[in-house]
Amino acid sequence: MSDHERQRARYIAGTEGAPPVPPPGGYRGARREAFGSTPSPTVVSTAPPEEPKKPANALGWIALTVSILFALILLGTLLAGGTDIIYGVTMLTLQLVVVAVIVAALFSARGRTLGAIALVVTVLFNVATVGGMSALQTSASGNYEGTKTAAQKHAEAYPAIKGTDPQQTLSQQSLEEVRAQADAMFADVRARLTEEFGYSWTPVGDEDLRPERNGYGGESMLVEYTSASWATNEPIQDYDRKLEVMAVISEVVVDHGLWDLYSFNDPMMSGIDPGMIAKLYGSDDPRAQTTWEYYTENFPDPLRFYATINDLSNDRDGGFRAAREAQNARTGEPLEGLQLTVIASGVLSEADREEFQTRLQEYPGFE
Repeated sequence: MSDHERQRARYIAGTEGAPPVPPPGGYRGARREAFGSTPSPTVVSTAPPEEPKKPANALGWIALTVSILFALILLGTLLAGGTDIIYGVTMLTLQLVVVAVIVAALFSARGRTLGAIALVVTVLFNVATVGGMSALQTSASGNYEGTKTAAQKHAEAYPAIKGTDPQQTLSQQSLEEVRAQADAMFADVRARLTEEFGYSWTPVGDEDLRPERNGYGGESMLVEYTSASWATNEPIQDYDRKLEVMAVISEVVVDHGLWDLYSFNDPMMSGIDPGMIAKLYGSDDPRAQTTWEYYTENFPDPLRFYATINDLSNDRDGGFRAAREAQNARTGEPLEGLQLTVIASGVLSEADREEFQTRLQEYPGFE
């Protein structure tokens, strides 16, 4: 082996499987750059200069301005309580105009940004959202003045009750007469029952006067009178004793110009469905009922008289006792026994009679 071959062997020893080394002088046709040759020129890419941003056009500013102005108009109307104005044709028309301007701005490249802002303002403050807030405010405050015509406001002050002849109100018992008759009846009933059965009595609650609505959205000059009640301190649980007590009361009220007592709880007398009687009075059998309720009146006058007996001995599940205990906690009335009450609707005080007649002259044709 020549010296040249030995030198080559040092470099290729242990390289089995490797690609052969290039021949001396390299492969034919291979391109080589001579040391110190001129380098390839560097290619520099230059980006085109950015165009300056153009300001928003007039359409965008118009859209933003009208949306803000419309929102301010809605808020001002809200503060003024003009719910009816917000939902009026004028506001709805303005809303459509604002929407049209905003849509036009959104289709304009230079007005799109301001148009989007205007759209947000309109979504937050529009007829639906502000109108809803106004309606809630009106409902909470009860102030519907803005929605009423002069005729409606006039009708609200009607002193009588719609559907009731004012002359009937003037001819029937006054508040003072009802109160006096109730007191007299209570006194006589208490005296008779104490004399015959030895009952003692407790006053329950206070007299209540509730203004009557006139049927036109306002209050009339009439009131519903509810007397203070009277209750026995002793329970009345025997069936026959209950009948005797109601018979005595009936005699007294007839002497005071009322009709005989009428039983709501007795299916043989009331005509109410037995199922409903059972729900109201604990059973459809008077012997097993927790409550007896008798009634009479002096029609065509307004006085209505109620006599009620509560009997805990017929309470089968404790529910009636719980209800009576709750009532006792509120009013202090006895848990069971007899209770007397008078109610009269649509009565006029003698002190208001002259004013009532004067105000009626402003309402010809009302009834």
